[in-house]
Amino acid sequence: MNPFADTLKTLKLSSGREIHYYSLSALEKTRNLSLASLPFSVKILLESLVRMQSHPAYTPDQVETLLKWTPEADPNEEFPYMPSRVLLQDFTGVPCVVDLAALRAALKRAGHDAADIEPQIQVDLVIDHSVQIDEFRGMDAFDKNLEKEFERNHERYVFLRWGQGAFKKLSVLPPGLGICHQVNMEYLASCVGTETDAEGRTVAYPDTLVGTDSHTVMINAMGVLGWGVGGIEAEAAMLGQPIPILTPKVVGCRLVGKLPDACTPTDIALKATQVLRAKGVVGSFVEYFGEGLDSMTVADRAPIANMAPEYGATMGFFPIDSATTDYLRLTGRTEEQVELVEAYCRAQGLWREPGMPDPAYSDVVEINLSELEPSVAGPKRPQDRILVKDVGASFHKALTAPQGPQGFGMDSSKLDDTAEAGAHGTLKHGDVVIASITSCTNTSNPTLLLGAGLLAKKALEKGLKVPSYVKTSLAPGSRVVTEYLKNAKLTPALDALGFRVVAYGCTTCIGNSGPLEPEIEAAIQAGDLKVAAVLSGNRNFEGRVHPLTQANYLASPPLVVAYALKGNVGGDLMNDPLGTGSDGQPVYLKDIWPTREEILSLLTEANDPALYRRMYENVVTSSPVWNKLPEIQSPTFDFDDASTYIREPTFFEGFGPETSDPRDIQDARALLFLGDFITTDHISPAGAIPVPSPAQQYLNEHGVEKPDFNSFGSRRGNHEVMMRGTFANIRIRNKLADREGGYTRHLPDDEQMFVYDAAMKYKDEGRDLVVVAGQLYGAGSSRDWAAKGTFLLGVKAVIAESFERIHRSNLVEMGVLPLEFLPGENSEKHGLDGTEAFDITGISEGLAPKKRLHVKATSADGVEKTFEAVCRIDSAIEVEYVRHGGILQYVLRQVMAES
Repeated sequence: MNPFADTLKTLKLSSGREIHYYSLSALEKTRNLSLASLPFSVKILLESLVRMQSHPAYTPDQVETLLKWTPEADPNEEFPYMPSRVLLQDFTGVPCVVDLAALRAALKRAGHDAADIEPQIQVDLVIDHSVQIDEFRGMDAFDKNLEKEFERNHERYVFLRWGQGAFKKLSVLPPGLGICHQVNMEYLASCVGTETDAEGRTVAYPDTLVGTDSHTVMINAMGVLGWGVGGIEAEAAMLGQPIPILTPKVVGCRLVGKLPDACTPTDIALKATQVLRAKGVVGSFVEYFGEGLDSMTVADRAPIANMAPEYGATMGFFPIDSATTDYLRLTGRTEEQVELVEAYCRAQGLWREPGMPDPAYSDVVEINLSELEPSVAGPKRPQDRILVKDVGASFHKALTAPQGPQGFGMDSSKLDDTAEAGAHGTLKHGDVVIASITSCTNTSNPTLLLGAGLLAKKALEKGLKVPSYVKTSLAPGSRVVTEYLKNAKLTPALDALGFRVVAYGCTTCIGNSGPLEPEIEAAIQAGDLKVAAVLSGNRNFEGRVHPLTQANYLASPPLVVAYALKGNVGGDLMNDPLGTGSDGQPVYLKDIWPTREEILSLLTEANDPALYRRMYENVVTSSPVWNKLPEIQSPTFDFDDASTYIREPTFFEGFGPETSDPRDIQDARALLFLGDFITTDHISPAGAIPVPSPAQQYLNEHGVEKPDFNSFGSRRGNHEVMMRGTFANIRIRNKLADREGGYTRHLPDDEQMFVYDAAMKYKDEGRDLVVVAGQLYGAGSSRDWAAKGTFLLGVKAVIAESFERIHRSNLVEMGVLPLEFLPGENSEKHGLDGTEAFDITGISEGLAPKKRLHVKATSADGVEKTFEAVCRIDSAIEVEYVRHGGILQYVLRQVMAES
């Protein structure tokens, strides 16, 4: 029985339906305290702790502890968090389902019922990451790209069809329907969910989730608590294992003022990313408050919430208010659902009203919207915001600046270099070769898409054209976008400028920008040109968007169109002509920039509930091509060792019912010696498979030639490809190698080779490995293969100055130790160069949360350098994961013990 059963209260909807809920107000009264000053996000966690008391991982003491939350709360208190659902995309979803299939296979081999591995909560998988922009010029580009997607990914999709039938709570949304985060907002999210309890009562609760994509956080724009986790952590949650979280530090971000007409919601998102990254909010909740929210729609909030991974926070939360219920109505939710959301949130103190007292926060930052100016971010990091008027000067400076986040390290004598691209003319530095309106970040906001369409229409009326060397594309996150652009009569102008719908998927933002014209690629390579991509996405890390675009800028959809027209990121977009009109006169951005009134006059075309209901009707069964795929009716999957897409992973080799205690690391070598801001894209790239590379060699050996390579992201169901792709990013810089890319030196013989080849040579020698790095190691995507690949290469520990939240968790969940230098210390201070042999002791004595371990690095000349490092195993349950060899092994042993 729930010890807080006395807090169970009821409310009645206008239909007469009776709803039960665990009342935070009743909890206040029984404890004689006020929860008014608690951040909204903390209240949601508190409700979960009260409601979930029947689960063995939950205790009354946890409730009592969180009730006492203050801005100065001890950050080391651990709580369980069980989301109500899990969201997957296919790049991370396929390996999740592969792992579930492998768990079933291992359970069956151990003599148990394979069906005991079954998700306990709802799991939605949206196929959105696999489509590539091969075709973009013709009116049939969408159909051709979808056809090629099914051809390339047939084996993966047949596997997902098996999963759809094998797991009762797994729902798969087929390709060609949208991006998971936009679909989540427009269709999947409820804001308040209901379930039937053991007594047959309908119990309401806040909609919460985790997702295997870091941008799951976009859902916080709707007041739905959710964030990204690694696939292995999500799998554990699916199987009923709560996610351990520590007492949150909640940073309040006060928004004041009103956005100028020349700016867009994208400008707020980029400003927040810059300010909060500089503030340092890694691992913190960010909660938005202040008068600035009063005039912001949910669609305006979405880009800001979406970019929480870029500013480093666990999530950026907007409380539920009238803007939320307005959004639920306009996206076609039922009136009863809207009524439930408002009634429940008001009863629980989860409803935001303008002018209400501010919650107490651990820290506060302020952004004055009135002071914003049009901006972009780049050329290599999303937190590097640049005013549009300064982009040209910034790019010119970056050309000769030292190689790094703000520089390309060019010789000044090469600044005027050009190269001929056949019929496309002469290319030069800064030319925009990719202009893509893409990504859920911005296509979830109708004002941004309508603004882009209006700008295109005005540009066309002026007689402007996009240069032929610019690869243009429109890849919205939802089919709804296409419908309202068509209804607003803006589609013809976008089509005429080359922004035709090529897909409903992540495309350019995830690195599936597709090939450029052969003459253009040849010219870029021949001239060693620093060309640019401009996209309405959220990530512009090195090597991500396209292998040949070294300068990548994040921008609003209208600015994407503007840069496509200008054709170069040099100069001043705000004051230089975009081109010459049909009347022979120069045309400036101000001449075609749409006014707020013009955009709002078309907004009724987007705010049509019937449109959303029609687009999402029978969405799971709406793809004829998907429905024709073969269905495999079996509780277990028959893995084929000859497959280059789906293989049974080796994580459970040698698995037994007993655990073995972790041991000290002796005489290990550094596989890589890295600098700051090594992203998960550096560690496990998602895009094109490079030639030459170990992954290329493996595929060739298995009869796969380059045209059929697909991408690393699409091959995540095959561990053989993925471990060969670990640390294989073409832009990673390992200080142990004398060249860029996935290379290292094998020690002590000093032979340079691919990282994978060195790891296998060390494995044959029986030698442990470590990775040494700087600050913010593992930033970016939530991809668990960045940890899985690290583990499979034989790395036992990563020693870094700091870790991003998700990657630290993923390493622990694979049994790899994340070690952090003490404050103020780093590899340079200790005189390390990566050629040392490393001993890490204190492990075999027993691990504990944040235990200090002893590190000894011995140089070739026998000089020893010793220091301590904090083992970032942050909680007691994480200690158990490591003892079991990883979270999947832990979960499997739990299931075996219960079955």
